[in-house]
Amino acid sequence: MVSTPPKISTKISAIAESATLKVDAKAKALQAQGRPVISYAAGEPDFATPAHIVEAAIAAASDTKNHRYTPAAGLPDLREAIAAKTLRDSGLEASAGQVLVTNGGKQSVYEAFQVLLNPGDEVIVPTPYWTTYPEVIALADGVAVDVFADASQDYKVTVEQLEAVRTDRTKVLLFVSPSNPTGAVYSPEETAAIGRWALENNLWVITDEIYQNLTYAGAKAVSIVEAVPELAEQTLLVNGVAKTYAMTGWRVGWTVGPASVIKALSNLQSHLSGNVNNIAQRAAIAALTGPQDGVDAMREAFDRRRALIVSELNKIEGFRTPTPEGAFYVYPDVSALLGREWGGVTPTTSLELADLILDQAEVATVPGEAFGPSGYLRFSYALGDEPLLEGVQRLQKLFG
Repeated sequence: MVSTPPKISTKISAIAESATLKVDAKAKALQAQGRPVISYAAGEPDFATPAHIVEAAIAAASDTKNHRYTPAAGLPDLREAIAAKTLRDSGLEASAGQVLVTNGGKQSVYEAFQVLLNPGDEVIVPTPYWTTYPEVIALADGVAVDVFADASQDYKVTVEQLEAVRTDRTKVLLFVSPSNPTGAVYSPEETAAIGRWALENNLWVITDEIYQNLTYAGAKAVSIVEAVPELAEQTLLVNGVAKTYAMTGWRVGWTVGPASVIKALSNLQSHLSGNVNNIAQRAAIAALTGPQDGVDAMREAFDRRRALIVSELNKIEGFRTPTPEGAFYVYPDVSALLGREWGGVTPTTSLELADLILDQAEVATVPGEAFGPSGYLRFSYALGDEPLLEGVQRLQKLFG
């Protein structure tokens, strides 16, 4: 008699693979087969990490003190640098003791929900959302409550929409500006209104500020704790070096918040992973305290590409592409393309449309189902100018 192995956890079995990483992996596999696939899937800068940051890491690797365990909450020098950056960019005065260094922003998000949620607690999630949020909320036994804002709202939710879904089980508001996947940036007034609403209803706020330094055309991503300072005692700020400094692979993020919550997060991390790689932490110190010329150059390139991709996509009948003010994504509404025949195929969802585009135009994009309702596609413009233009021209030909 052949016995079947015991099953793994039901909770873990229910986790969906990251849709963005899945699409990116498929595109890279096709490229490895020799197909000329242009991928707009990955949410990472195409630039090299600035040289002075790499040099700091090389020097750190030769220093034996970095070969040992260090505090689980992070190197003291890095925590100080993060506190200074938080005051500078988020308007919040925090001590180093209010900072936890994590293995990338993704770990910060995971740990935040683990520490704040009890089973059945509800989290209001403005939608479209980053694909990881619902999964980590479920892993913390919470309930994600989606609040959808479409292209006509520039993908920004209103206080009225938030109030409409609030219940006595609502515990956390997730606030993200600039947004992944839409690039939407809430105005200072919109941010303040949402912050006051959260304060009045005694909610925790998790604000993901990973793209805060990537804004364009005079837009500023005002932190919710700068807009409503009284909210600081019930807010966790999530951030990292990945997007601003082209350091996605270095895996250094952080959480800033009330000291008591940071202590709880540190306790969790002491069992989960211990300290973040010391070499990467030393590199992050160089990123935050060193010259910012490379950041400015990357932002200028992203701004140029932003204008190009919006202009070119909007030449395609059926694409409705709001102009994003931050991050490095555009999120066109493509619902007008569904239910029509293209190259012998009639897609009825944006998932099917994305598959059609990959097969017939050799262009990889992420379907709206990864971020909420169907009918949308996410394009990252964090790729070179030439492939960016060529990929859109392939779409113009396919849908022309």
